[in-house]
Amino acid sequence: MPDSLWERVEPLLPKVERRSRYPGRKRLDDRKVLCGILFVLHTGIRWKFLPQEVGFGSGMTCWRRLRDWHEAGVWDRLHQELLAELHAAGHLDWSRAVIDGSHVRALKGGPKPGRARTTGRERARSIMS
Repeated sequence: MPDSLWERVEPLLPKVERRSRYPGRKRLDDRKVLCGILFVLHTGIRWKFLPQEVGFGSGMTCWRRLRDWHEAGVWDRLHQELLAELHAAGHLDWSRAVIDGSHVRALKGGPKPGRARTTGRERARSIMS
């Protein structure tokens, strides 16, 4: 991962203090874990198949860290920062922007689907008899 990308992401990551009592195993470096996350997302492999030999930790460690960082709002803040920087540099063309609300839950629900119409004149025979 380039240093320039890491310098943008690192300040956004939550700081996790190591417990003084029962510290357990030392936490894997965030930069290595982020490399593992990017490796899985880029290659499309399953988390459990992330090779230990590459030094990014286990797939489960990467998956948990991705989940924790998502819940902490890291990706939303990074997205906002990048958009603000691109806008300030004049590299965004808002006339080509699209708003998509398909991921928004319909609180009152939509119309209930009706009963499926038959496509034949008579019912099909049962194969169970």
